[in-house]
Amino acid sequence: MGDIRSRIQTPLLAVDVVLRMNDGIVLIRRRNPPFMGFYALPGGFVEIGETVEDAARREVMEETGVSASIVRLVGVYSDPDRDPRGHVVSVCYLADGHGELRSGSDASDVQLFRPDELPDLAFDHARMIRDALKAMV
Repeated sequence: MGDIRSRIQTPLLAVDVVLRMNDGIVLIRRRNPPFMGFYALPGGFVEIGETVEDAARREVMEETGVSASIVRLVGVYSDPDRDPRGHVVSVCYLADGHGELRSGSDASDVQLFRPDELPDLAFDHARMIRDALKAMV
């Protein structure tokens, strides 16, 4: 019997984080396609051997320079068309950020936005933020 990964095709797994800091939401400007130049939530692909929670904290640190304390699960987003690269399932968390913002990794910029003044966002990240804000009330 061969490795199960060579016989089964599944969606890729990603994480996204609605990161709260100073009464705002942290967004990164994407450095790479798809949606290059658009703002997005910090996030990325889960690595083999990594929990989704650890992936969320790692991606926040790599892209924003701050540490994240996970507050709760926002939801799982699995629409096969949510990512133009293919079927990617994202686990989204709400987290609080701690530290000083600085862009890194896949981010060309990182900024804090008021929830009522968000720019156009990549992927389905506007939906994730709406879901997170509804859960916070």
